[in-house]
Amino acid sequence: MQGINNKILRVDLTKKEFKIEEPGEKFYRKYIGGRGFALYYMLKEMEPGIEPFSPDNMLVFASSIIGGVTAPAIPRLTVCGKSPLTGGFGEAEAGGFWAPELKKAGYDAVIVTGKAEKPVYLWLKDGEVVFKVADHLWGKETGDAQSLIREELAEDKARIVQIGPGGENLVRYAGITNELAHFNGRTGLGAVMGSKNLKAIAVWGTEKLEVGDIDKIREVARWAATEGLKDPMAEGLHELGTVALVNSFNEQGILPTRNWHKGQMEGADKISGETMRDTIGKEARGCYSCPIRCKRVVEVNDESMKVDPKYGGPEYETVGSFGSTLEIDDLKLIAKANELCNRYTLDTISTGMTIAFAMDCFENGLLTREDCDGLELTFGNKEVVLPLIQKIALREGIGDLLAEGSLRAARKIGKGAEKYLRQVKGQEIPMHDPRVKTGVGLSYAVADYGADHMKAPHDPFYTDEDAVGLRTTKALGIYDPVPAASLGKEKVRLYKYLDMYWSMLDMLGACDFGYVPRGPVPLDKLIDLVQAVTGEDISLMELMTAAERTINMARMFNIREGFSSKDDVLPEVFYEDFIAGPSAGSGGIDREEFNEALKLRYKLMGWDEQTGEPKEEKLLDLGIDWVL
Repeated sequence: MQGINNKILRVDLTKKEFKIEEPGEKFYRKYIGGRGFALYYMLKEMEPGIEPFSPDNMLVFASSIIGGVTAPAIPRLTVCGKSPLTGGFGEAEAGGFWAPELKKAGYDAVIVTGKAEKPVYLWLKDGEVVFKVADHLWGKETGDAQSLIREELAEDKARIVQIGPGGENLVRYAGITNELAHFNGRTGLGAVMGSKNLKAIAVWGTEKLEVGDIDKIREVARWAATEGLKDPMAEGLHELGTVALVNSFNEQGILPTRNWHKGQMEGADKISGETMRDTIGKEARGCYSCPIRCKRVVEVNDESMKVDPKYGGPEYETVGSFGSTLEIDDLKLIAKANELCNRYTLDTISTGMTIAFAMDCFENGLLTREDCDGLELTFGNKEVVLPLIQKIALREGIGDLLAEGSLRAARKIGKGAEKYLRQVKGQEIPMHDPRVKTGVGLSYAVADYGADHMKAPHDPFYTDEDAVGLRTTKALGIYDPVPAASLGKEKVRLYKYLDMYWSMLDMLGACDFGYVPRGPVPLDKLIDLVQAVTGEDISLMELMTAAERTINMARMFNIREGFSSKDDVLPEVFYEDFIAGPSAGSGGIDREEFNEALKLRYKLMGWDEQTGEPKEEKLLDLGIDWVL
């Protein structure tokens, strides 16, 4: 197989030792990349029941069999480990430049175990591995740390993944950033990095990957840069980014507002993608070798507030979590909140949703001003947001409680605080409403790493004959439209295959915004790319089977950590009708119907109908019965 280094770097921080494994072609074909690599090692080597902050927890940084080539929208880095937020399998994806650089530096993945006695960072360059002292970097925000590392290494082009004070202080939803604006945000893996005293990993490589058919790779890249950019969704992403959703969702009455008590916010247009473009928007940037350039970059130079464009700009999830969810319509404040999270390495979704939970508790008398360091945590209060972010990152005062995540905070507050939670498996929900997108709800519930909006494509892509999903993914065996709010057997079948497909994209390091149905590049060109890079006749069926393999592996990891079907639930708010907007008085998910859909999902996956545990014959069919 070409396109790979056949080198996995193993780093033991406790012993300050490293070794290189060469797992061979069979490993790469079976596990592809990303979560596939990580789950193989985690299930083989990690003992059940270890604490997420134990030195024995494994932190895996992985590329894929096609990462590192100059091809459209293949930039993504997967980071996995046991999550301190959920207590189960943790996974987070990021775009940017680090994963391709890792491949050029000679490695397909880095596996970190142990704990350094004092803070360190790693320097990987063309096969060289150096442990560097990081005492002087500990406590630094990401911008300062990146500058200092590049200066020390005398390499301005070094790509750096790192944590800020949020990760160092073990905030349970701390993320990991590369290039200051690309985030492995979810499941708290930045806190795992902090628990190991690992500040950063810098990489730089000059090696060229040997590929099977460079002409075919260039052909796909040319198509994406010309015909692909004519695609309306690619144009929309370039023009407005994901923040384009704000006005549309608000009009539909599904913009999460006031901790999801409402679906519309007065003044939502003030925080929309159009307003961002016309006011604080500076430019659109992209990830490695991607022509779409969907990343927002903002800048604010007011006397009272500065927002540095080197930290990028807020995506829709961030605008929702710090904007409508808190009933705040100040776009500059939201941009500053995003910048602070990027400086401190905090996941913006969990940070905003945990603050929204605290505001609900405050307004309902479960938290007092004294509990909150004198802050008045009322919805719409712009004065408390930035101080709260800082308190969370530094674990000061009320921030120490909120740094535990909303579920643990609710258990400590008591007095019925669970009523205001919006989480699955301990992870705060993203800004998409399952009452109008039931497939998203199924994805939230069964997601092995907690509620996440990027577990599968969303329902509107499959609602009618002309829907883009139905037109572009027939090769998955999807032929008929399904209503967005349906919970029938057709929806359950649809989301089984979409979960597998989205997992396949993650394993390949392919961006969801680059490939169908959300992006312009069609399935046949993706398969062409895989075959051109590897020089192997790898089919769509082989890739989908590999994806199904990892779904079952992650399920088995969680089961051995104590999870069961009882954890595949939605927040209570989604079983309630909308109280305002176009759907007022209706829309609540039928609990019994949802539970029946879950049981069918288990059966279609080859899992036990009651427990949700993969059956032995299913694991044997996938060639992973060894996990038993």
